[in-house]
Amino acid sequence: MQKDIASALARTLKKLGIEGVEPTLEYPSDLTHGDFATNVALVAANQAQSNPKELAEQIVSELGVIEGVEKIEVAGPGFINFTLSRTYFLNVIKNIDEDWGKGGVYKGRNEIFEYTDPNVFKVFHIGHLMPNVIGESLSRIAKFLGANVKQVNYQGDVGLHIAKALWGLRHNTSLDIHDSNDLGKAYALGSAAYEENEEAKKEIIDINKKVYARDESVMEMYTTGRQTSLDHFEELYKILGTKFDTYFFESEVWEVGKKRVEEGLEKGVFEKSDGAVVFKGEQYGLHTRVFITSEGLPTYEAKDFGLVTVKNEYFPFDYSVIVTGKEQKEYFKVVFKAIEEFDPSFKRKLKHVYHGLMRLPTGKMASREGNVVSGEQLINDTIAQSQERNSDPVIAERVAVAAIKYEILKQSLGKDMVYDRERALSLEGDSGPYLRYSYARAKSVLEKAGDGGSVEQIPEQIPEFERLLPRFPEVVKRAAHEYEPHYITTYLTELAGSFNSWYAQEKIIGSPEEQYKLALTRAFATTMKNGLWLLGIEAPEKM
Repeated sequence: MQKDIASALARTLKKLGIEGVEPTLEYPSDLTHGDFATNVALVAANQAQSNPKELAEQIVSELGVIEGVEKIEVAGPGFINFTLSRTYFLNVIKNIDEDWGKGGVYKGRNEIFEYTDPNVFKVFHIGHLMPNVIGESLSRIAKFLGANVKQVNYQGDVGLHIAKALWGLRHNTSLDIHDSNDLGKAYALGSAAYEENEEAKKEIIDINKKVYARDESVMEMYTTGRQTSLDHFEELYKILGTKFDTYFFESEVWEVGKKRVEEGLEKGVFEKSDGAVVFKGEQYGLHTRVFITSEGLPTYEAKDFGLVTVKNEYFPFDYSVIVTGKEQKEYFKVVFKAIEEFDPSFKRKLKHVYHGLMRLPTGKMASREGNVVSGEQLINDTIAQSQERNSDPVIAERVAVAAIKYEILKQSLGKDMVYDRERALSLEGDSGPYLRYSYARAKSVLEKAGDGGSVEQIPEQIPEFERLLPRFPEVVKRAAHEYEPHYITTYLTELAGSFNSWYAQEKIIGSPEEQYKLALTRAFATTMKNGLWLLGIEAPEKM
C-alpha cells in the first residue's frame, strides 16, 4: 500500500510539473491522523512557488481514487494524511500466516555476520554479550528477508593475552586450567605482572612467540586451556540461543593476514616504520596503525585482514558485517580502508555495526566487590532474580534471556544504555517478559476457543492494533536496511500495549463478533511470534 500511495503521489507531482521531489511516507504517531502521512507539499512548495497548504490541497484534488485508501485530507501547514479502508485491513488479517512479514528483497544476497568474538583464557564480558545479542538479531532479520546468511564467530586464541594467561598459570599452581574462572584469574595475574615486572614481561613476550611457533614447551597447557574456554563459551551460547554456522580463530588467519600485508608492502599499500609495517591512514583522513610489529608478529589489524580473506573463501559475500563496541569504530575504518586499497573488490562490502556502552543505574558496570561486571555475571544474576518469580528453572532462564535481549535491542545501537535488572524483568510493559506474556495471553485465548476465526462478523469500530498490524513488514525492512533492531522492539511494544488494552475491554469468546476477534487475535499472535524470533526471543506457547 505504501508503494501504491507513493507512486500515485509521484504521478501527481509530475502532472503538476514538479520534478526531483521523491515522495516519502511516514506512520503518524497518532492514529487519528490517519495511517500514512507525507510532507511532500512542504518540500515541493518552493519549486511550485506555492503556499504549502494550498499545494497540498491541489495535490489531493489531483490524486483521485487510490484503491485501499478511504480518506485523504490536508492537515496542519501542508501535511497530507491517508486513512486506509476497512476492506484493506480485513484483507491483511486474512493473509497473515506463519510467513507474515517475510520478503524476498534480499533474495540472492550473500551476507555474513560476525559477532561475539570472545578471547579464550579471558572472561566473557559485556563487550561479548552485547554484540552476541545484536548480531543474532541482525542475521535473523536479513535471513527473514531472503538473504543467504552465514553466522560466524571469530575467537581470539593467539596473542599477548594468551601468553599472559599461560604465565599466570605457570606462576600460580593453585589455579585449575579446567576452570574458566581460574583462566580469567591467570590472565589478570599475568597482565599485572606484564605491566609491573620487567622480567615477567620478557617471559611473557617469549611465551607469546612460542605460541605462534607452536613450541612443544607451551602447547599442552595452551591446548587444554583453550578447550576449557571454548567449552564454557558454548554453555553461554546455548543459554542465549545462539547457533553459529562456523567458527574462525586467530590461529587460523594470522599467517594469511601477515602474508597479505607483506604483499601489500610490495604494492605500496603499506610501508616500513621503525622496523614495523604500518598503514598510513592520514592521507584518507584516518590515522596510522601497525599491522606487523618490529618483532615480525601480526597485530589484530593483520589478523582482521586475513579474516576477511578467509571469510570470503568460506562464503563469497556481498556484505560482511562485523558487530563490536563503538570504541573500535576508528580502528575498523583504518582496517577496512587498508583492505580496500589492497583489493578494491571489497569496496562497499565491509560493514561495521557498533553499539554503545552498558551501565548500571549506579553509573558503573561493577559488582559489589568493585570488579567490572562480566557478561556472564549479568546473565547469571538476571537468571537468579528471574528464578525468584518463576519456579520452573527453564522458564526463569528464558524470561531472563528475553529481558536482557530486549534491553540491549530496544534503542539505537550507537547509544549507551542503562541496564536496570528490575525494570528488564518487569511485566508492566517496555520489556522482553512483557512481550512474551502478551503473546502467551493471545495463545491462551486461541487455545480455549479451539479452531475458528474469520472476518465475516466485524464490529463497526476498528481496534487500534488492527491498524498497526499491516506496518510489520515495513518495520522489518527498515530494521534491515538501517541495521537497527530497535525499530522492531518499539513496534512490538506498541502493538502489545494496544492489544492488551483491547483485551482488557473486550469479550472475545462468546461475543457476537467472536470469529472476527479470534481472527484478529491470531493475526496478533503470529505477528508477535515472528517479531520475537527476529529479536532472538523465544515465544512461549503457554503463560
